[in-house]
Amino acid sequence: MSRPLILVSNDDGITAPGIRHLVNIVRELGEVLVVAPNRPQSGMGHAITVGDTLRLKESTIFEGIQAFECSGTPADCVKMARHYVLKGKPQPDVVVSGINHGSNTSISVLYSGTMSAAIEAAIEGTPAIGFSLCDYSSEADFSHTEEVVRRITSQVISKELPRGVALNVNIPPKRNQPVKGIRVCRQANAKWVEEFDERRDPNGRRYFWMTGNFVNFDKGEDNDEWAIANNYVSVVPCQFDLTAHAAIPALNETWEILN
Repeated sequence: MSRPLILVSNDDGITAPGIRHLVNIVRELGEVLVVAPNRPQSGMGHAITVGDTLRLKESTIFEGIQAFECSGTPADCVKMARHYVLKGKPQPDVVVSGINHGSNTSISVLYSGTMSAAIEAAIEGTPAIGFSLCDYSSEADFSHTEEVVRRITSQVISKELPRGVALNVNIPPKRNQPVKGIRVCRQANAKWVEEFDERRDPNGRRYFWMTGNFVNFDKGEDNDEWAIANNYVSVVPCQFDLTAHAAIPALNETWEILN
């Protein structure tokens, strides 16, 4: 049997330490193709390039791995991989994105470029995983992520996922004790409460820095924030259907304009 084809992307850019670590892990599990942004694209959400050109350049950054750097967003990278690089060829068996340098728990999944690459794959019916390390330090240690990435990716390759589902995997930062285990969770009810710091440039013109504090409103023990705080890996199944299904009956019953 041929080895599975694994497409790797990210949002921190093709030179980021996280993607190098991810490539080194998954190359043991299958044939690897990398299509990743040529610069950091954090916080891009599911943006795609529609009003500008896209550029694609082959890269030799990963020895023995076919790789391309793309001028677009993470979602663009997956589209380019599927519909240009692999046009007329077998499509990926799984897409892995990351390893992101920082958390993508709770509401952050909505803004995450890492998860947009995974969700884009899910839209196309390809099993996908977004991996994030909950450590923003420039000296973050990725070494303890290896077993987690290998185990979860192997499971997805062998058992697949429900169609349209991507896994949002967040890994605690390296601590004095080993990670306790892996928990399948729901997304926590938490958000950033933003503020805008107003400043002036040397010419007296206003500019702003977005700041804020992260607030967790969720007291449950079955969500991703709880898992990370208690030194578990969190795995949240995500989908691109944002329909609030529970609200449909209420609107049909109460909105007079619908009758």
